Amino acid sequence: MHFLGVLLSGRGSNFVAIADSIDAGRIPNARIAAVISNVPDAAGIKIARERGLTALVIPSRGRPRAEQEREVAAALQQYNVHLICLAGYMRLLSPWFVKQFPQRILNIHPSLLPAFPGLEAQEQAFVYGVKISGCTVHFVDEELDHGPIIVQKAVQVLDTDDEHTLAARILEQEHIAYSEAINIVLGRQFDIVGRRLRPRTEPL
Repeated sequence: MHFLGVLLSGRGSNFVAIADSIDAGRIPNARIAAVISNVPDAAGIKIARERGLTALVIPSRGRPRAEQEREVAAALQQYNVHLICLAGYMRLLSPWFVKQFPQRILNIHPSLLPAFPGLEAQEQAFVYGVKISGCTVHFVDEELDHGPIIVQKAVQVLDTDDEHTLAARILEQEHIAYSEAINIVLGRQFDIVGRRLRPRTEPL
Protein backbone atom coordinates (compact mmCIF):
# COMPACT_ATOMS: atom_id res chain seq x y z
CA MET A 1 0.00 0.00 0.00
CA HIS A 2 1.29 3.44 -0.97
CA PHE A 3 0.57 6.28 1.45
CA LEU A 4 0.03 9.72 -0.06
CA GLY A 5 0.30 13.08 1.64
CA VAL A 6 -1.49 16.10 0.20
CA LEU A 7 -0.44 19.68 0.92
CA LEU A 8 -2.98 22.41 0.11
CA SER A 9 -3.80 26.01 0.93
CA GLY A 10 -7.26 26.48 -0.59
CA ARG A 11 -10.23 24.63 -2.04
CA GLY A 12 -8.21 21.54 -2.93
CA SER A 13 -9.97 20.54 -6.16
CA ASN A 14 -6.97 18.49 -7.25
CA PHE A 15 -6.97 16.81 -3.83
CA VAL A 16 -10.62 15.85 -4.35
CA ALA A 17 -9.81 14.51 -7.82
CA ILE A 18 -7.00 12.37 -6.40
CA ALA A 19 -9.23 11.09 -3.59
CA ASP A 20 -11.99 10.27 -6.10
CA SER A 21 -9.51 8.38 -8.29
CA ILE A 22 -8.33 6.33 -5.32
CA ASP A 23 -11.92 5.54 -4.31
CA ALA A 24 -12.74 4.50 -7.90
CA GLY A 25 -9.69 2.23 -8.15
CA ARG A 26 -7.96 4.38 -10.77
CA ILE A 27 -4.97 4.71 -8.42
CA PRO A 28 -4.67 1.17 -7.06
CA ASN A 29 -2.96 0.17 -3.81
CA ALA A 30 -2.92 3.75 -2.54
CA ARG A 31 -4.61 5.81 0.11
CA ILE A 32 -4.32 9.34 1.39
CA ALA A 33 -2.60 9.12 4.77
CA ALA A 34 -2.70 12.83 5.61
CA VAL A 35 -3.95 16.14 4.23
CA ILE A 36 -2.02 19.14 5.52
CA SER A 37 -2.84 22.83 5.09
CA ASN A 38 -0.90 25.91 6.08
CA VAL A 39 -4.17 27.91 6.08
CA PRO A 40 -6.53 27.16 8.99
CA ASP A 41 -9.79 27.82 7.12
CA ALA A 42 -8.84 26.18 3.83
CA ALA A 43 -11.87 24.57 2.20
CA GLY A 44 -9.81 21.51 1.35
CA ILE A 45 -9.27 20.72 5.04
CA LYS A 46 -13.01 20.77 5.67
CA ILE A 47 -13.55 18.41 2.73
CA ALA A 48 -10.83 16.06 3.99
CA ARG A 49 -12.46 15.88 7.41
CA GLU A 50 -15.87 15.25 5.84
CA ARG A 51 -14.33 12.33 3.96
CA GLY A 52 -12.91 10.87 7.15
CA LEU A 53 -9.29 11.57 6.26
CA THR A 54 -6.57 12.70 8.63
CA ALA A 55 -6.51 16.48 8.21
CA LEU A 56 -3.89 18.67 9.87
CA VAL A 57 -3.45 22.43 9.98
CA ILE A 58 0.16 23.56 10.36
CA PRO A 59 -0.03 27.35 10.01
CA SER A 60 2.66 29.29 8.22
CA ARG A 61 1.61 32.88 8.88
CA GLY A 62 3.80 34.64 11.41
CA ARG A 63 6.15 31.70 11.83
CA PRO A 64 9.72 31.13 10.62
CA ARG A 65 9.67 29.06 7.44
CA ALA A 66 12.15 26.52 8.81
CA GLU A 67 10.06 25.89 11.91
CA GLN A 68 6.84 25.36 9.94
CA GLU A 69 8.51 23.14 7.35
CA ARG A 70 10.09 20.93 9.99
CA GLU A 71 6.68 20.41 11.54
CA VAL A 72 5.18 19.51 8.14
CA ALA A 73 8.03 17.11 7.38
CA ALA A 74 7.66 15.45 10.79
CA ALA A 75 3.93 14.94 10.22
CA LEU A 76 4.52 13.40 6.79
CA GLN A 77 7.09 11.04 8.26
CA GLN A 78 4.78 10.19 11.17
CA TYR A 79 2.12 9.02 8.71
CA ASN A 80 4.66 7.08 6.59
CA VAL A 81 3.93 9.14 3.49
CA HIS A 82 5.58 7.72 0.38
CA LEU A 83 4.54 10.42 -2.07
CA ILE A 84 3.67 14.07 -1.46
CA CYS A 85 1.20 15.79 -3.79
CA LEU A 86 1.03 19.58 -3.79
CA ALA A 87 -2.55 20.59 -4.56
CA GLY A 88 -2.62 24.36 -4.55
CA TYR A 89 -0.06 24.66 -1.75
CA MET A 90 0.84 28.34 -1.87
CA ARG A 91 4.25 28.01 -0.32
CA LEU A 92 7.59 27.75 -2.09
CA LEU A 93 9.30 24.76 -0.50
CA SER A 94 12.83 25.29 0.73
CA PRO A 95 15.80 23.26 -0.55
CA TRP A 96 15.97 21.65 2.90
CA PHE A 97 12.42 20.34 2.65
CA VAL A 98 12.87 19.06 -0.92
CA LYS A 99 16.00 17.15 0.13
CA GLN A 100 14.03 15.32 2.82
CA PHE A 101 11.84 13.74 0.13
CA PRO A 102 13.93 13.33 -3.05
CA GLN A 103 11.82 12.53 -6.13
CA ARG A 104 8.85 12.09 -3.81
CA ILE A 105 7.15 15.50 -4.19
CA LEU A 106 4.82 16.23 -7.11
CA ASN A 107 3.29 19.51 -8.18
CA ILE A 108 0.74 20.45 -10.80
CA HIS A 109 1.00 23.73 -12.66
CA PRO A 110 -1.65 25.20 -15.01
CA SER A 111 0.59 25.75 -18.02
CA LEU A 112 2.79 23.78 -20.37
CA LEU A 113 6.05 24.33 -18.54
CA PRO A 114 8.53 25.88 -19.00
CA ALA A 115 6.05 28.46 -20.31
CA PHE A 116 4.37 30.72 -17.74
CA PRO A 117 5.76 29.58 -14.38
CA GLY A 118 4.64 31.20 -11.16
CA LEU A 119 1.30 32.69 -10.23
CA GLU A 120 -1.70 33.33 -12.51
CA ALA A 121 -0.33 31.10 -15.27
CA GLN A 122 -3.68 30.88 -17.07
CA GLU A 123 -3.95 34.66 -17.20
CA GLN A 124 -0.33 34.91 -18.36
CA ALA A 125 -1.08 32.50 -21.22
CA PHE A 126 -4.27 34.31 -22.22
CA VAL A 127 -2.64 37.74 -22.20
CA TYR A 128 0.33 36.44 -24.18
CA GLY A 129 -2.03 35.16 -26.87
CA VAL A 130 -0.93 31.53 -27.07
CA LYS A 131 -3.09 29.15 -29.08
CA ILE A 132 -2.30 26.12 -26.91
CA SER A 133 -2.00 26.04 -23.15
CA GLY A 134 -2.47 23.19 -20.67
CA CYS A 135 -1.07 21.76 -17.48
CA THR A 136 2.04 20.00 -16.24
CA VAL A 137 2.67 17.53 -13.43
CA HIS A 138 6.32 17.54 -12.43
CA PHE A 139 8.72 16.53 -9.70
CA VAL A 140 9.53 19.34 -7.30
CA ASP A 141 13.13 20.44 -7.03
CA GLU A 142 14.80 23.47 -5.49
CA GLU A 143 13.61 25.85 -8.23
CA LEU A 144 10.11 27.18 -8.89
CA ASP A 145 8.04 25.07 -11.31
CA HIS A 146 11.20 23.44 -12.59
CA GLY A 147 11.60 19.71 -11.83
CA PRO A 148 11.44 16.88 -14.41
CA ILE A 149 8.11 16.65 -16.21
CA ILE A 150 5.94 13.57 -15.67
CA VAL A 151 2.69 14.35 -17.54
CA GLN A 152 1.45 17.24 -19.69
CA LYS A 153 -2.01 17.87 -21.12
CA ALA A 154 -2.64 20.37 -23.91
CA VAL A 155 -5.71 22.62 -23.99
CA GLN A 156 -6.64 24.67 -27.04
CA VAL A 157 -7.25 28.36 -26.41
CA LEU A 158 -10.54 29.26 -28.09
CA ASP A 159 -11.39 32.61 -29.63
CA THR A 160 -14.33 32.78 -27.22
CA ASP A 161 -12.15 32.19 -24.15
CA ASP A 162 -11.26 34.58 -21.41
CA GLU A 163 -8.81 33.74 -18.65
CA HIS A 164 -11.61 32.28 -16.52
CA THR A 165 -13.05 29.88 -19.10
CA LEU A 166 -9.53 28.86 -20.10
CA ALA A 167 -8.64 28.19 -16.45
CA ALA A 168 -11.77 26.06 -16.02
CA ARG A 169 -10.92 23.86 -19.02
CA ILE A 170 -7.30 23.53 -17.91
CA LEU A 171 -8.52 22.48 -14.45
CA GLU A 172 -10.53 19.62 -15.98
CA GLN A 173 -7.29 18.31 -17.51
CA GLU A 174 -5.39 18.85 -14.26
CA HIS A 175 -7.70 16.40 -12.52
CA ILE A 176 -6.93 13.75 -15.14
CA ALA A 177 -3.22 14.45 -15.39
CA TYR A 178 -2.52 14.26 -11.66
CA SER A 179 -3.90 10.74 -11.29
CA GLU A 180 -1.94 9.60 -14.36
CA ALA A 181 1.26 11.07 -12.94
CA ILE A 182 0.75 9.47 -9.53
CA ASN A 183 0.34 6.05 -11.16
CA ILE A 184 3.51 6.57 -13.19
CA VAL A 185 5.54 7.56 -10.14
CA LEU A 186 4.19 4.81 -7.90
CA GLY A 187 4.96 2.26 -10.63
CA ARG A 188 8.63 3.38 -10.65
CA GLN A 189 9.19 1.85 -14.06
CA PHE A 190 11.36 4.73 -15.23
CA ASP A 191 14.73 6.36 -14.77
CA ILE A 192 15.33 10.10 -14.71
CA VAL A 193 18.00 10.95 -17.24
CA GLY A 194 18.73 14.66 -17.21
CA ARG A 195 15.25 16.14 -17.22
CA ARG A 196 13.58 13.20 -18.96
CA LEU A 197 11.68 10.25 -17.58
CA ARG A 198 12.92 7.26 -19.56
CA PRO A 199 10.93 3.98 -19.38
CA ARG A 200 12.87 1.23 -17.70
CA THR A 201 13.20 -1.93 -19.79
CA GLU A 202 13.95 -4.14 -16.80
CA PRO A 203 11.52 -4.13 -13.84
CA LEU A 204 12.82 -3.40 -10.37
